[in-house]
Parts: sequence; structure tokens; C-alpha cells
Amino acid sequence: MTSLRFAASHLIIALFVLLPSITCGADGPTRQEAVDAMHRAVRFFRNKCSTSGGYVYRVSDDLTKREGEDRVDETMAWVEPPGTPAVGTAYLDAYRLTGDPMLLDAAKETADALVRGQLVSGGWMGFIEFDPEKRKQYAYRVEGEMVDGRKNWTTYDDDKSQSAIRFLMQLDKTLEFENETIHEAARYALNATVEAQYPNGAWPQQFKEFPQAEEFPVLQASFPDEWPRQFPDVRYTSHYTLNDDTISDLITTMLDAWDIYGDERFLVSAKHGGDFLLLAQLPEPQPGWAQQYDREMHPVWARKFEPPAVTGGESQGAMRTLMMLYRRTSDDKYLEPIPRAIAYYRSSLLPDGRLARFYELGSNRPLYFTKNYQLTYDDSDMPTHYGFKSSSHLDELEKDYDQLRRHSLANLESNEEPAMPRMSGKLRRHTAEVLSSLDERGAWVQDGRMRNFGEDNDTRRVIESATFAKNLRVLATYIAAMGAE
Repeated sequence: MTSLRFAASHLIIALFVLLPSITCGADGPTRQEAVDAMHRAVRFFRNKCSTSGGYVYRVSDDLTKREGEDRVDETMAWVEPPGTPAVGTAYLDAYRLTGDPMLLDAAKETADALVRGQLVSGGWMGFIEFDPEKRKQYAYRVEGEMVDGRKNWTTYDDDKSQSAIRFLMQLDKTLEFENETIHEAARYALNATVEAQYPNGAWPQQFKEFPQAEEFPVLQASFPDEWPRQFPDVRYTSHYTLNDDTISDLITTMLDAWDIYGDERFLVSAKHGGDFLLLAQLPEPQPGWAQQYDREMHPVWARKFEPPAVTGGESQGAMRTLMMLYRRTSDDKYLEPIPRAIAYYRSSLLPDGRLARFYELGSNRPLYFTKNYQLTYDDSDMPTHYGFKSSSHLDELEKDYDQLRRHSLANLESNEEPAMPRMSGKLRRHTAEVLSSLDERGAWVQDGRMRNFGEDNDTRRVIESATFAKNLRVLATYIAAMGAE
């Protein structure tokens, strides 16, 4: 969860276009060939796939269509990974490996785009609008502090604001905190994140105003006496939200902030988030977690396909986050819930070894939806846009837990700086493939569809931001490894 998450399908290069200028002998490409390819790729991506320094998920091969989670106009950039912060982080990672000033310039340009998209409430929406007239709909900080009914919803869902904060913090550190604009934007966002935290340590999915503490009692999670079987269609953004690892990503972000700035408030906030995960564990006989909770700490509906239930998905992220907090704090309380949670989820595995996304409160029967969104126990007619079954990582979680219990943290943790990349045959081959797949423009193009342009759109080749970020890191790693030889 700590790193920017790229869907595996975005990372596949489906077709390699061989270029005669690339040398791919037994020793692999030369360092200069890798540098030249990296420069070509970065120039193309910045000049042709960027809007005011911001990025989207994918662009059609002919550069006429752009999309994030939705269709995107030419004046918009997307925030949710693998959008703008993810691309900026790739530039920064590559700069740290190579020291190439072009990469730092690209990272700063991307940061400037995020600064222009930061809201008065402190964070980011799912996208940034750069058209001067359309920007008047949004409460962007750079436009002034007057909100006047403009859209001002900081969004933590799907790692949106968190990924932007982490990138700005890391760039701020690299720039030795000397870029006042970037430094101030990162600190403003972090301060807002602290203020937005509920008294019990949770965060909302979205907010435009900070919570009033007296309205949110601190309670242990419990089962409601009954819950509506029909979707109530009420706004759910203020619920305590684990969905899509929202709180886990926020805890990670606050720990990163503590590491970078040394401000104890950020450590306190991260620990307070962990305290919420302790409160959110439901009682026996279903000692897991729900996707979202109301103020009474009961599992509740979110979207029409997310019922009150014990979740087999985000619960695994909650356990992983608790173990991370133990590593950082040495506080045994963060490990205490894990054995009974693992035992419960092992007893709940589906016949195929996976976990259901939702288990019914009380009966523990797996819950699904039909394609017309009727709640059911039958998995034969599920919608395809959402994962109603989750992979089990219980073996890995149990192994990590046992390791933490058997060994002292001093033996498990290392404060040493990561070693420079080392050359290997695999890295040489991978780099040769990355270079060979770069077209004459400097683009990595792959088979794919624009998903928000209708079934009849004729696009069959796309340029993916996730693929660009992955391949840029490969080239930078290779360049760094060549320099270390």
C-alpha cells in the first residue's frame, strides 16, 4: 500500500517494435543508448501526453483521446494513480537514480500542476481543471481563499490526495526544502489531514469542512440489530472509510511525513489511525473489518454494490497496516487483533481458496450482487466492474506476524540506505526490451482500448501512464547500475 498502485494490466507491453539503432548484444544496450532513449521518452511524454504538467491514465496512440477513470478533456489532468502524482513520482525516482536534471525538471513541472489543483480544504479532487473559465467552479488555493460555494471536496478515496501529498513531500525533501511553493503546499495538505481526522482516529472518504469532535463519539465497532437489505442511496463520504485501503494509505502517508519533517504530530496522527483499526475490528464470531462504518461504529452501505458486511478485501490491508505500525512503534497492541482475524478469515475461505469481498453480518454467508444490483448469495450473475472476490494473502500475513513475534525489531529493521542497483542478466534483457519497444516518437504504445469512449470507438493502440512510469524506472535503474560497474 505504501507505493503507488498500478493495475497489472497497465504494466504489460503487448507488442515490441524493434528499432535498428538499438544494440542488444550479450552485454545489453550501452549506457548512452539507455540515456538517449530515456530522454526521448521523457520529452515525448511531457510534450505530447501532458496537460500543464499533469497526466491521465492513458492516451490514444493518435493523441486525440484522453481518459482517467472517466473521459478527460484536453484541459484536464487526473490525480488518482496512475495519473499525475504517479508519473511525478516516477520522474523523481528516476532522478534519484541517475541525477539527470531533465528528470528533476519534469518532476517539478508535475508538482507545479498539483499545486495548481490543490483545494482550499487542503487536498485534491479526482482531477484538476486548467481551463481558466472552468477553474472558477473549484476552490483552488492558488485562485484565492474565497470558496463561495465552489467545489472544495478533498478526496482520500483511491489514494488520490495521499499520493499527491507523498510525491510533494518526497520532492520537497529532494529539493532540501528550499522550494517554498512545494514545501508550503505539502505542509498545508498535511495539516489539513491532521485536522480532518475524526476523534476515533478514522478519516472520511471526502470532506470539505473539518469535523466537530462532539458530533463523533469514540466507540468500539459492533453489529447493528438490523440493517437495510435495499440500498438506501444516502451520501456515504463522511463515513469512517477503509474501502480501497483509504485509511491504510493515510497512515502510511503520515508516517512518511514524520520521517521527512520530524514533526511528532504526524506520528501521533498515524498511531491514532492505527487506534481506529483496533476499534474497528468487529467482535466474535466475525472478528474482521467492514469497508465503512457510521458514527455508531456499525457497518453501513456505501455504493449500491457495497453493503454492510465483513470484508475479505480491505481487512487484509488493515492487518498489514497494523503490523507496519508495530514495526514503527514497537507497541504490542497493534499485533493483538491479528491472530483471531487470521483464524476467522481462514475459516471463511471460499472453495477456490479466495475470500469473498463481503460476508453477511451474523450468518457469515458470502454476499454478491446480480448484474441489476440485487443482493444475493449466488455468484453466477455478478457485475464485472467490481471484484466481489479477493485473493487470500493469509499465509503471507501469518508468516509476517510470526516473524514479528519470533524476532526482535532490531534484527528485522535496517536503517541503512538502499544499495545502488546492481547489473544482472535479467536487467540487461529487460532494458533491451524496453528500448526496443520505444517507437520513433519516443512513445511506448501497446494494444488497448479507451474505456470511456463507448463500445464503438476505433482505438486499438494506447499509451499508458503506468507503462511509461514502469519503463522509465527500468531505464533509470539500468543507467544507475551501469554507472556502478
